Amino acid sequence: MKPTTSPPPAAEPVRRPAVRLAEAVYEKLRDDIFAFRLLPGDRFAENDVAERLQVSRTPVREALMRLQSEGLVRGYFRNGWEVVPIDLSRFAALYDLREMIELHAVRRICESPQAGPAREALLAQSAAVWRVAPAQRLKDGLAVAVLDEGFHLALVAAAGNPETDAVYRQVTEHIRIMRRLDFAYGDCIADTYNEHVAILDAIAAGDTARAGALTERHIKDSHAVVQQITIDRLELVRTEMAQHPSAAPSRRKRFG
Repeated sequence: MKPTTSPPPAAEPVRRPAVRLAEAVYEKLRDDIFAFRLLPGDRFAENDVAERLQVSRTPVREALMRLQSEGLVRGYFRNGWEVVPIDLSRFAALYDLREMIELHAVRRICESPQAGPAREALLAQSAAVWRVAPAQRLKDGLAVAVLDEGFHLALVAAAGNPETDAVYRQVTEHIRIMRRLDFAYGDCIADTYNEHVAILDAIAAGDTARAGALTERHIKDSHAVVQQITIDRLELVRTEMAQHPSAAPSRRKRFG
């Protein structure tokens, strides 16, 4: 009888170079957008990016598709790509719509008997993320931005109206570029944790008025901050470009 041997340990999955390259291109373009090295409304072609970063078009296209799914850029058929423009009046209208949807959701979650199971699931799942000691809180602003978006999506979903949920997801995609500026350049991480916990406490207590008031203030404060950050950073970039026009990136090619 032959001695049995243990099977060799499974090899660690190796990330293909193309995958790593697409990730690197994605991170570079995302950083350029958040730092306003690529300005809202800037148009560019895949070839421009590939040439600048010394890569092929394949990882560039993969990175741009990912950025498009995050609402940071949008593609035009045979006419390049565009950093999503920032229209402050449009964003104000979208924030109003966001506020209406979330306040409706909070009221339903607190008052509707049918929302009981969804409310309990929301409280349990959110507690695992937001009810943590200060030392355990994430420090990476963009990572917290992802969690923040998930919290508000879960809040609306818990109200149990799939049509409202679908509309809210669209609103979320449209305002993502502004919301993330707060986490990239603002000082909102501690406030985000604290305010989410306060909203959850009010929902758990069934206090519709307090939950609504906290949610409304949370959204209004966020909007005011991101709008000011946007204005300040755009003004800073434009001033720098006016003072040093030769330093303006040649990649900002316009189409059409």
